[in-house]
Amino acid sequence: MSAMAQTTQPVVSGADGGGAVTQVPAMAGGAKSSTAMKMMSAVRSSATVTGIESHDREYLSVNGIRVPSVHSADTTSLFRRSLGFSTYSAGGVSALPVLNGFADDRVATIVDGMRIEAACPNHMNPALSYIDPDSVSKAVATAGITPVSIGGDSLGGTIEVERRDPLFAELGKVLVTGRMRGDYRSNGGGSGASGSMTVANDLLSLRYSGSYSHASDYHTGGDGKQVRSTSYLSFNHAVTAGLKKDNHLVAITFGQQDIPYEGFPNQYMDMTNNRSTYVNGKYKGDFDWGTLEARGFWQRVDHAMDMMSDKGGHSSTTGMPMDTDSRTAGYTLKATIPLGRNHTLRLGSEFEHNGLNDWWPPLVGSTMMGPDTFHNINNGHRDRLGHYVEWNAQWLPRLSTELGFRNDLVMMNTGPVSPYSWTSMMSAADAAAAQKFNAASRGRTDTNFDVTALAHWHALDSLMIEGGYARKTRSPNLYERYAWAQGAMATSMIGWSGDGNGYVGNLKLTPEVANTASFTVTWHDPVDHAWEVKVQPYYTYTHHYINVVRIGELTNGLSKLQFVNHDAQTYGINASAARQLWKTAAFGTGEIRANVNWVRGQDLVNHSGLYHQMPTNGVVSLHETFENWTGRVEVTLVKSKSTVDWIRNEPRTPGYALLGLGGSYRWRNLTLDASIENVCNQKYYLPLGGLSLGDYKATGVLSPLAGMGRSFNLSLSASF
Repeated sequence: MSAMAQTTQPVVSGADGGGAVTQVPAMAGGAKSSTAMKMMSAVRSSATVTGIESHDREYLSVNGIRVPSVHSADTTSLFRRSLGFSTYSAGGVSALPVLNGFADDRVATIVDGMRIEAACPNHMNPALSYIDPDSVSKAVATAGITPVSIGGDSLGGTIEVERRDPLFAELGKVLVTGRMRGDYRSNGGGSGASGSMTVANDLLSLRYSGSYSHASDYHTGGDGKQVRSTSYLSFNHAVTAGLKKDNHLVAITFGQQDIPYEGFPNQYMDMTNNRSTYVNGKYKGDFDWGTLEARGFWQRVDHAMDMMSDKGGHSSTTGMPMDTDSRTAGYTLKATIPLGRNHTLRLGSEFEHNGLNDWWPPLVGSTMMGPDTFHNINNGHRDRLGHYVEWNAQWLPRLSTELGFRNDLVMMNTGPVSPYSWTSMMSAADAAAAQKFNAASRGRTDTNFDVTALAHWHALDSLMIEGGYARKTRSPNLYERYAWAQGAMATSMIGWSGDGNGYVGNLKLTPEVANTASFTVTWHDPVDHAWEVKVQPYYTYTHHYINVVRIGELTNGLSKLQFVNHDAQTYGINASAARQLWKTAAFGTGEIRANVNWVRGQDLVNHSGLYHQMPTNGVVSLHETFENWTGRVEVTLVKSKSTVDWIRNEPRTPGYALLGLGGSYRWRNLTLDASIENVCNQKYYLPLGGLSLGDYKATGVLSPLAGMGRSFNLSLSASF
């Protein structure tokens, strides 16, 4: 079944499943069994999830066009051509996702059913950093009006990423299958390898998968300057055991990720170690009354930050050690109950516990960072209990609706904290802040409600209209409420925006409440889908949007900021078009595709732009498929960024155009994929890249973060 099952109407195939199919390059493992076929969906608009389903082991297929995999080690790259999607630049495998202008914690990110919170004051380990792209079999981004069954405690949308289900052999047979892949990227000397192997009969299945990825600092286009603090090294291992009996499936995955180091060019710190160990269990069963899905999970994260060599290095007497320990545990239950032929009821329950300790050990011989341990978050926890009901109804053959209601109870608290010193003059501001924080009542309980109402009308064979309204609520994260320090150095260690400012939490914060109205119009060829046009306007008004106000200045001219509730609005339009140009035996199939995204966000109190809103951008691409060959030429266009958040000193960036070429060839079980990114070696600055603080540390020049120059990429994969 395709990802179109998430739409508001009965599952159907092709464009009739609820909108345009949008290209999203991705790479997932494969196998000989048809059940191993990779499946991925692109961004679901306000009322649409668009689907992509592979037709072989090495490629994804969009309207018959095979799309080769991406070469990035970052799983967010799977969505890079999706409507309304962009990323906050961060480490090489740790970009933060953005949907329709809402980023990071405002996007519910779920990996194998686990809602994973970042365990770091700089959000260096977001949820998508815990899974490598090669392990992904399904990735769905739902922007705007999100069904309550996948959208609690978030505003902008939901991203769901899942590994492959276990594979099983036919009755009486044994299945042995696997896949290997290696890749190389010239810019930064990036390399990677991944593989998986499954041994199974018709009842039991056992799979191992692993990956490795590495890169040194990359270089910009034009002058070829090195961008410091962009190197990384990552390892992933996972073992999945499965049991299938009749209509029931049980799977359990044990996994571990190690990132020995990862540079962050727009942060004062780097990640010097991150180890995640997790267990994830899944059950799915079909009964006479419907289907039941259940998950249980546990994850431990041990995280360390300090300064890598680009920022001066670290030793027992230099740098600034910062440690974080996180525990996440929870469950999800979902029952799908058909109510006759035209109505379906979904009931669900979720619980998630996130415990966090964040402490900064003293530095030997330092009067500023010692003599005691700095406790930033001490025995903090954020527990969320959610329940929902969702009703899908097919009123007429061309008219369906979805109505959902959700309640989330968010309970937060933290223990007493302490500065590096209670008596030192250098810690005076932090000592006073700690005393005030410890004397305050810190426990908070938020009762949040979400409502979603959608309608889908297939007005004509060639015209579909979807639209609706959603009320979404998000409670503050632990750092937004409990980052207590007031000293310039300590506050500059808090913040995930890459802007170099310092941040202070606020115990008075209340949950954000977003009201979104949106609709999608899709006009397409009703016969063979040779052309399609889609337009998606949306508007969101957010009460108590968590933004910032200035409360001080840092010595480098940047600001000390405190989180506060303001009202804000976000609005925009996403659009896409596709046209088949030729389809002949002599030249194969050719298609041109284009998309454009435009978003604006405004703080209605500060009267500033919201931070990191992507300027108008789009992609025009030409694709060809001929027998075992696929090729593409694409131009990425980004307008200059002139609307900025002046409160955060957000830099303006010039517009740019990038040319990319790529192609792949498949021979038997081997697939060779090659591409050239930024063919013209254009120098450009990333609109959502923040400030290049790694370069600032070395040169004293503060500038926006520059993008990667020309890169020759190559990958070879084999399946058996």
